[in-house]
Amino acid sequence: MNTFEEIYEEVCLIPKGKVASYGYIACRLGNPRLSRVVGYALHSNPRPYEIPCHRVVMKDGSLTPAFAFGGINMQRKLLEDEGVVFLPDGRVDMNACALKL
Repeated sequence: MNTFEEIYEEVCLIPKGKVASYGYIACRLGNPRLSRVVGYALHSNPRPYEIPCHRVVMKDGSLTPAFAFGGINMQRKLLEDEGVVFLPDGRVDMNACALKL
């Protein structure tokens, strides 16, 4: 079982202007079935100004309705400020901005 700290370390590797899905982080940690655990860890992020949890989105590019640090509008603003591109329907353009395994 991966610790929350391992999840936070992986999330810190996502560069500005890029995003990753919960499943991507889980795969990077060796267990693609841990995407919900990644969500739990990010929801309880103890260092929101150090751990860029706003860069983790759903696999289809949807933002997280339960974004704990200011809501979905704040998550979008933070991503836009970093240059993340959005589709007309409000999802992140995963082809342009997602990290690939």
